[in-house]
Amino acid sequence: MKKLKENILKILCGILISISFASCDAGGDPEAGGTTTQDFAGDWFINVKIEGVDKIIRFSTYNTSANDNTMFIDDNGLSQTKPVSHLLKAKYSIDMSNGNFAYIANTPNLRQTNQTVTITNGKIEKMAGTSKGGHTVDKISFTVEYSNEPGVKYDYVGTKRTGFKEDEY
Repeated sequence: MKKLKENILKILCGILISISFASCDAGGDPEAGGTTTQDFAGDWFINVKIEGVDKIIRFSTYNTSANDNTMFIDDNGLSQTKPVSHLLKAKYSIDMSNGNFAYIANTPNLRQTNQTVTITNGKIEKMAGTSKGGHTVDKISFTVEYSNEPGVKYDYVGTKRTGFKEDEY
């Protein structure tokens, strides 16, 4: 009887070990893929002129959950809070062939309750900018009109963040 229990235990251990090896197989070489807007996504150092003073702010562009040609432009809450009109997080459409933003009037500004923005002249240009350290990088530019300041347009121009120490602000 003792011998039978040992044999059953050995068989069960053998089955458990073989199942554990089989369950580790990923089923080939899975491809994680990317997003549709990955060529235009990233962090940017953008020059913002606030009350006549230039200020460099790190913005981010990233895809929406729809994973189509829509993206967010986001100041990550780093813009000046006074005046609050300079806080910006908005969704826009981008032409994947040339990097132009579609004209979107009165899109919700997700950093300001009940406020909208109109983004015009938006463009991401590949290898058209120069970083602080002198590297050739992508360039971003766009104009924003905030609903709480109608008629006042702010120009934003910047370059893609490289991650190199000499390019950081």
